[in-house]
Amino acid sequence: MIIVLKPNISKKDEVAVLKEIRKLGYKPHIMRGVERTVIGAIGDERTHGSLETLSAWTQVENVMPVQKRYKLVSREAHRGNSTINVRGNLIGGKKFQVMAGPCSVESEKQLLTTAHAVKAAGATILRGGAFKPRTSPYEFQGLGEKGLKMLAKARKETGLGIITELLSQDHADMVAEYTDIIQIGARNAQNFQLLIAAAKTGKPVMLKRGLSMKIEEWLLAGEYILANENANLMFCERGIRTFETYTRNTLDLSTIPIIKKESHCPIVIDPSQGAGRADLVVAMCKGAVAMGADALLIEVHPNPAEAWSDGAQQVTLEGFVKLMEELKPFITAAGRE
Repeated sequence: MIIVLKPNISKKDEVAVLKEIRKLGYKPHIMRGVERTVIGAIGDERTHGSLETLSAWTQVENVMPVQKRYKLVSREAHRGNSTINVRGNLIGGKKFQVMAGPCSVESEKQLLTTAHAVKAAGATILRGGAFKPRTSPYEFQGLGEKGLKMLAKARKETGLGIITELLSQDHADMVAEYTDIIQIGARNAQNFQLLIAAAKTGKPVMLKRGLSMKIEEWLLAGEYILANENANLMFCERGIRTFETYTRNTLDLSTIPIIKKESHCPIVIDPSQGAGRADLVVAMCKGAVAMGADALLIEVHPNPAEAWSDGAQQVTLEGFVKLMEELKPFITAAGRE
């Protein structure tokens, strides 16, 4: 059930509603909007008391059931668009956000060069992999905490927020210490204990779609974040595995209007992983912006030919500048800044 509180009620009134929800045997999950607070009450209505009685409370505007399997990420739970504040940049807000940086953190020089370049071109968040999930155990696996420290130094020098991937529950606290956004990659999109560990750090979480994941499964995976007291969830489409071999993956841009319809959480598009080819990134970015995405996640490298991972899909520093210029009319046409 969803309980919508009236605007501008006191903290005391809110606490009273939460107390009643718990008394009736439900677990409340709070989502605070600009004007209203929404409470998702999770529990079995067959064995617990009825929450419909709360509709008579003066603090409560509305009580309604949620029909979807995914309760808290649903539009039924939160009618407006949720926004996530990352170092003063709102993901899901009026301003379109661009996250950019190398696939892997390789060296301090490589990372700082990229960080300064992408910031100058208009990016607001720096991406970089310190831990890398690789198909082969013999490929570069990332620099680990050393890479995290380099990311922290780049943030200090540029002011950019940081997004990096979490691979293990054992590293959750360490990664959270350095990063501003925790990325859950495609291979771990249904690693539910990892999702819970990420949620419990309190950091915003970007959940990538799994390689063969249905959209409902993706939304339900996102439910693990919100159900563990973390309201800062964004989804990221990064391409799915199909029969096509011309591209590395098939970037499913139809997820943008679908996620916008089904969920209040922001949607990010990763055209680099989605296509696996740098020459297709610009076109994919334009399509994502035009269709209403909230942000892009783009791989950028000073010298892609010498990259330690996924060089073929990383754009050059010069290419990124050109890409950002070409995106401007699309961002304006989409009603964003």
